[in-house]
Amino acid sequence: MGTVKIEKTPVFWLADPQEHDFPAAYDYLELLFVPAECKVFVDKLRGTSIIKKKSKDILRASALPLLPETNRHVKENLRKIKKKEKLSPILLVRANGKLIIADGYHRLCASYYFTEDLNVPCRLV
Repeated sequence: MGTVKIEKTPVFWLADPQEHDFPAAYDYLELLFVPAECKVFVDKLRGTSIIKKKSKDILRASALPLLPETNRHVKENLRKIKKKEKLSPILLVRANGKLIIADGYHRLCASYYFTEDLNVPCRLV
């Protein structure tokens, strides 16, 4: 499987997550936590500031595999990167000694294909 060649295309990010990212994060977190805990996490995510972390470090800390660039959601985000469309920051939760990508796994994987050393804007609680 070949990798996508987009070295010269910068990844653009929105200044803040999109509004629909928070309910998506809640839906995912609800698979891991009771609703009251999910609400606390999402409320904290809404209120915290953006930080930047390297894509390789987020991926390693989450213990999730790098999705292939053929994954339809990763492919769509790679298309956005090539067209210089802005991506939404990643939403991260630290819980039970683990890093959970509450929203943005596909965006993270797409940005990793750009460069694993990319500083990815995220909100971390």
